[in-house]
Amino acid sequence: MEKEVTFPSEGLKLSGVLHTPDGMKASDKRPGFLLLPGFGGTKSGAGAQFVGGKFAEWGYAALRFDQRGCGDSEGEYGRILCQNQVADTRNALTWLAEQKGVDGTRIAVQGSSFGGAVAVYTAGVDERVAAVISCGGWGDGERKFKGQHPGPEKWKKFTDMLAEGRRHREATGQSLMVPRYDIVPIPGHLRGNVNPKGHMEFPAETAQSMFDFRADEVVANIAPRPLLLFHPAKDSVTSTEQSVEMFKRAGQPTELILMAGVDHFTFSDDNPRPMQAIKSWLDAYFPA
Repeated sequence: MEKEVTFPSEGLKLSGVLHTPDGMKASDKRPGFLLLPGFGGTKSGAGAQFVGGKFAEWGYAALRFDQRGCGDSEGEYGRILCQNQVADTRNALTWLAEQKGVDGTRIAVQGSSFGGAVAVYTAGVDERVAAVISCGGWGDGERKFKGQHPGPEKWKKFTDMLAEGRRHREATGQSLMVPRYDIVPIPGHLRGNVNPKGHMEFPAETAQSMFDFRADEVVANIAPRPLLLFHPAKDSVTSTEQSVEMFKRAGQPTELILMAGVDHFTFSDDNPRPMQAIKSWLDAYFPA
């Protein structure tokens, strides 16, 4: 079953879709998942819908939702800041924990790419998160961007954009808007995976927020709660090194899965292997 829902976060109304397993009894209490999309993504993305359906099929209640400023949620359109997304995720957890049929003590977070970084960070600062799955996520924004803008010329262009964004904001009080591929380059052959309803332009403050974001610094706090770091073995967008480094810093139980034959948009095709690996991990560490 799917149901459109809204919930509050810091004075804003956020929009979501709650998936629940078929055939639930009135007395059932199921574990829950919060599903966080990638950079500029929304709850309507094909990947979010696919994962939400799978988690419900496996017996979990799953909430996919639009962060503030995204999709159907309130907030300044396109102004995506990492710490705001952490706050929205924590408030989504509060709301989901209060829902009938949900075990409020067993709510996990799954995120892809940008959402993976937010998922790890949220669990690192909020002990209520019961488990974490990061798919193609990242732990250090500056190091991630250096990999995405390699070489002195490209790196100078990117850092000059950040500096110009700060100057523009100070001079005008307005944000300098930047095309999404100037922030996170995506090879042409993968751009068809970007949700057409997602954002294609962002304020420079979004890039600065990502640059300053350090899930690496809090990942060790997640233990002894289970953490899965899933990453394509050769990722064309976010370097596989990001998940490897988080794995080095994490406590136990943490598993790192590097999978060949998939790229950054892990759930965008009919390849069953990523979801099979995740289901196997769930059965071992966070069963429904």
